[in-house]
Amino acid sequence: MRARIYKPAKTAMQSGTAKSKAWVLKFSPATPRGVDPLMGWTSSSDMQSQVSLRFATREAAEEYAREHGIEYTVLEPKERKPNIRPLGYGENFATNRRTVWTH
Repeated sequence: MRARIYKPAKTAMQSGTAKSKAWVLKFSPATPRGVDPLMGWTSSSDMQSQVSLRFATREAAEEYAREHGIEYTVLEPKERKPNIRPLGYGENFATNRRTVWTH
């Protein structure tokens, strides 16, 4: 049984970082997926590939994997560059703009 420990990235559908602060331990699939001949859906008989555990810290996730004898790899998160504008959102509606602002 093999697993990977990673910190999920922010999704494109949210502006905040709410679900990207916890570390996730996710099991790798042990068997390949197959296609159902009648409906065409993909399926697998491997239940472990559906399991994903969340931990507050990386150390807690590694400790859990060691205690349960799970081989794991750790994927380090990539840090985002902060998107900070000098005057912020209110600058769009300033009365002293030098350039024309149209749609």
